[in-house]
Amino acid sequence: MLKLLITSLLFIAAIPAQSQIGKITGSVNNHKEMSGAIVSLLRGKDTSLLKTSFIEDDGSFNFEKLAEGNYFIKITHTSFETYFSDLISITNQKPSIYSTLLFIKTCCKELQEVNVTGKKSFVERKIDRVVINPDLLISNAGATSLEVLEKAPGVMVDIDGNISLKGKQGVFVFIDDKPTYLAAADLAAYLRSIPSSSIESIEIMTNPPAKYDAEGNAGVINIKLKRNRAKGFNGSITLSYGQGTYMRTNNSINLNYRVNKVNFFTNFSWNQNNTYQDLTINRYYFNPNGTKNSTFSQNSYIKREFKSTNLRIGADYYVTSKSTVGIALSGFINPSFVPTTNNASLLDANDNVVNLIRASNPSDKVWKNGSVNLNYAYKMKKNQGEELSANLDYIAYKSSHTQLLKNSTYTPDTVLLNESVLSSSLPATIGVRTGKLDYSTPLSKGIKMDAGGKISFVKTDNTADFFDVVNTVPTPNYEFSNRFKYQENINAAYVNFSKEGKAFSIQAGLRIENTNIKGNQLGNPLIKDSSFTRNYTNLFPTFYLSYKLDTSDKHQLGFSFGRRVDRPNYQDMNPFTYPLDRYTYYGGNPFLEPTFSYNFEFSHTYKNFLTTTLEYSLVKNLIQETNEQKGNIYYSRPGNFGKQQVYGISVNGNFKITKWWTLQLYTEGKNMSYESIIYGQVLDESKFYWFIQPVNQFIITKSLSAEFGGSYQTRILVAQFLTIPVWQARFGVSQKNMERKRNDSFKRV
Repeated sequence: MLKLLITSLLFIAAIPAQSQIGKITGSVNNHKEMSGAIVSLLRGKDTSLLKTSFIEDDGSFNFEKLAEGNYFIKITHTSFETYFSDLISITNQKPSIYSTLLFIKTCCKELQEVNVTGKKSFVERKIDRVVINPDLLISNAGATSLEVLEKAPGVMVDIDGNISLKGKQGVFVFIDDKPTYLAAADLAAYLRSIPSSSIESIEIMTNPPAKYDAEGNAGVINIKLKRNRAKGFNGSITLSYGQGTYMRTNNSINLNYRVNKVNFFTNFSWNQNNTYQDLTINRYYFNPNGTKNSTFSQNSYIKREFKSTNLRIGADYYVTSKSTVGIALSGFINPSFVPTTNNASLLDANDNVVNLIRASNPSDKVWKNGSVNLNYAYKMKKNQGEELSANLDYIAYKSSHTQLLKNSTYTPDTVLLNESVLSSSLPATIGVRTGKLDYSTPLSKGIKMDAGGKISFVKTDNTADFFDVVNTVPTPNYEFSNRFKYQENINAAYVNFSKEGKAFSIQAGLRIENTNIKGNQLGNPLIKDSSFTRNYTNLFPTFYLSYKLDTSDKHQLGFSFGRRVDRPNYQDMNPFTYPLDRYTYYGGNPFLEPTFSYNFEFSHTYKNFLTTTLEYSLVKNLIQETNEQKGNIYYSRPGNFGKQQVYGISVNGNFKITKWWTLQLYTEGKNMSYESIIYGQVLDESKFYWFIQPVNQFIITKSLSAEFGGSYQTRILVAQFLTIPVWQARFGVSQKNMERKRNDSFKRV
């Protein structure tokens, strides 16, 4: 049985009887654990709801202008059991002095201190999201944020770092409620640079509320970083080393200092992660009559060497008990080196070797980032729970990237036929400016309203300079060289209403986004300039409903609906083509249209530990990689697929097998179908897939624990691609060498 920790001291005050006005104030000692808790004032005679409030940053709460009478205080939090106070009576009594708090109160009474212990779950479910607490998995120690993500229920990360959620690609990743604005490969590199020790929680939203950007067909993943507000000086150091085929190390330092009204915080991390991929590709070419013409067989060995240095510093200044202003500066330097070797064979119709191809493609890249955030929050005095917040952000990305593609062709007897060397320099810059204003207030009858607006500007500049190198002499290659400039402006506004009742909880929102895009492809002596513009405005409704079938929370039903969009990123719309190898070219598509999806979920939760969800989504103009064959060359570029439908079922449960064995299990079965016309050919295909992700945790002794987990996915259809089954396994052991003591009353068990 979960127990929730609330240590509260309630104080009651009433001014003289002729005004018939009283005041209830209180504090929660463990406020760091109670972030987001709701404090409710209930009528004494029938426990009906009168007012609601929230725990302040210092753990305090209060209710003012109360008439004489009897009241209860109720404190609720998703991770803890509900707390009820004893009956509180406001009457006209002689003033009393409480020296412990050094202020005078009338009609005051001190309640007994309540100490309750509890344990957070790895997975917590809310009406509009699933919250993951990564610290509760042993195997997350020393991991990167990308590795933490792939252990989250329903999240899959492929070998290239592409993230999918419940089988669907198009996930928009946020860091501390701020979008990352990065393409898939760059996002993967960034997430590899964030150590797991810096993560407080991960929020997974397949149908995000209206407050969040509508971007992301599959939903939103919000990674919340740790931020300690405890008084005084405190910190932590994390060191880790791992050895597989290649080594990896993830190290970080977190420091925090709070004195008077100022809180300083900083995080520094240095990581090195080396991985590899052994990839085999077989391509079969056919004649118009269906007979085989030739075969291309290739093996690629790709070694990836990633390093990263991250720094995040900031300060919060508590101007008053109601207002806070803050600044946060962050930046990273992520160098990477990826040497790739390819060995390929070209075979005729009878599988006889015609040519041998040997290629190497070393890639050297340095990715830099710097950002600044200014924020302000003001909690109104007149209405408890009323808050106004503002955020200004500026983010700058810059990368230098060089490649050298060397191809050699041999006869079956290894006689050199020809050789080519193509070098390239691929610098890029990205600038992001955003401004956001959010307002939240409780209305009558327990209804809460959230509203706000956001404006963002993204500007990118990508240069690709290619050179043919003959006898060490470089000559410009205008077939591949290009420069692409891109600008994007999104203006958004939203409103959201929510009401939490004893049985019914409901939330509904609407977001409007106006999108303005401009792309400019600069020409060269071989190819002319080109440009394009896009302007569109769309509405994105969201709706959530939960219903408790009984007062003991044994059965709970949930429903959600949301409309989402996937806009093509700047690189996808770059029309130029460049080679990945001699037989594979990659290019952009300036004619891409945005993807729109309609997502439905119906869930049943049993005793707060087992959730079964039925899901359906309809996606139009899905942006996905396409392949086109011209001769022996494969052209890979993004394209729009007319329609995708996904339906299936998922189960997420936390089972206490024995006192020493806990099983966290997630599994899903989905059917994915595609209907489209690609390069003049009809695609009408559907496949079922199954995914399972168990995590076993074992308590061996009081100080020794272990974890065994993994995942398995059957083959899955992704547009023109059918991936083979993928599985992984992991094992971890944790030994506590010293007992941890804490000053507050929260204790993890």
